[in-house]
Amino acid sequence: MPKKAKKTTSKTAPRTTPKAVAKRPANAATKRPPEALNGETAERIAKALETIAGHLAAASPTPDATEPFSAADAFVWHPDGRLAAVPRVSRVEISLLKGVDRMRDILMENTERFTNGLPANNALLWGARGMGKSSLVKAVHASINVARKPADRLKLIEIHREDIESLPGLMELLRGAPFSFIVFCDDLSFDGNDASYKSLKAVLEGGIEGRPDNVILYATSNRRHLLAREMIENERSTAINPGEAVEEKVSLSDRFGLWLGFHRCSQDEYLAMVKGYCDHYGIKIAADELEREALEWSTTRGSRSGRVAWQFTQELAGRLGVRLSGI
Repeated sequence: MPKKAKKTTSKTAPRTTPKAVAKRPANAATKRPPEALNGETAERIAKALETIAGHLAAASPTPDATEPFSAADAFVWHPDGRLAAVPRVSRVEISLLKGVDRMRDILMENTERFTNGLPANNALLWGARGMGKSSLVKAVHASINVARKPADRLKLIEIHREDIESLPGLMELLRGAPFSFIVFCDDLSFDGNDASYKSLKAVLEGGIEGRPDNVILYATSNRRHLLAREMIENERSTAINPGEAVEEKVSLSDRFGLWLGFHRCSQDEYLAMVKGYCDHYGIKIAADELEREALEWSTTRGSRSGRVAWQFTQELAGRLGVRLSGI
């Protein structure tokens, strides 16, 4: 019988399955990480990036200095370098400010000279509370702009008392701008160990750059001398010469060339304020009844001032159903 042929088996390479691939060690598939940059290479890259950034900055268009100030006539300064436009200023018509005629005329004349490019003084409006110090500043600003073209309008910038230390930054922003500016600080005073008044002194007079020609500062305060008594006592206790403390007290206020004092109004002036408001806003009430209620209101408040007269006017208008338009 013929012999059966033996089965031959060919040896072939085993097929690679996905399961087998998954079992390969992880370090077999990873590449060798690049070597870390040495100090010299990193420095060259940094210099190259700085050069590119410089070229890009030079090629970018220069912003128009007029643009940020054209949005409004009034702004509020924020210490982060931002000017917030105020489309509608809360103010009183200048004709309604009674009992401050002399201060009104002086401040108006000073502001007109400044706006026309003539020498003018920084102004400190000090005295009794509620007598229209801040209202006068805002009213004068509005009156100056009545007949002016948009390119010639005076700008009002309010800086808050707690942001006085950022005043040099604001001056730098306004320097060279194509407008004239009133920088206004309401209720300015300094207490305790607050040393920010030194920034104000340098801006007013004494700094190496000085106040820009297109900027004037107006401030209001209940104090003629802006430093608190305890600050002067502290200075006196550490000074070699006690008189130096008094000099420190006076020197800040002295840097305002114009001082305007506001004093408590008489009863007749108070009633004139009330009557002026009622006539302006069309509040109809008998004269004797108006006088009686206005005096009773001032008695309950313990004072007579322009602020008290305005608050009484709001109370009366609300009670009679009269809208106070334009405020």
